[in-house]
Amino acid sequence: MSEEMTTERKSEAEKMTEARVPPAGSRSSVSFVAVRNTLPSDVETVSLFVDQLMRFISRFRVTDGDNFEIELALREAIVNAIVHGNQEDPYKRVYVNCRCMADGEVLVTVEDEGSGFRSDVVPDPTSPDNLLRTHGRGLYLMRTLMDEVNFEQGGSVVHMRKRANADSDEARNTQ
Repeated sequence: MSEEMTTERKSEAEKMTEARVPPAGSRSSVSFVAVRNTLPSDVETVSLFVDQLMRFISRFRVTDGDNFEIELALREAIVNAIVHGNQEDPYKRVYVNCRCMADGEVLVTVEDEGSGFRSDVVPDPTSPDNLLRTHGRGLYLMRTLMDEVNFEQGGSVVHMRKRANADSDEARNTQ
């Protein structure tokens, strides 16, 4: 990737964090803060974007193992949107909306411009026939790591929810 393109992508990712956010640890009357971004269908943009988004999310959550779970689910959802949804078409975009609640809950929506898919027919990667496959674990990881994962618009939109830190493990244990 050229230095110019790298600088441009870095600049785009940094713009995302320019939203006015109360300082970490401060009390605010705002019940949530949201950020929206549009990404090109280029997998090379994913790491920088997710790193920036996780810094944003970290301002609203107690740092613990759950933040890594959010990060991995985000990476999977965005890469799936680029590779499977948009077929890496440079003219298509991926739209990411993230809402961080004052209590630490995180809601993320990832939307692609593809034709969608049926999530119920994706093979279970934990079944013996699929254990040695080199792909097909993204949806499984997203569903395992997040508290809620739902698909809309024929699979081209995924909504993911991670509850506030203390509630997250308890919610997954009851499912």
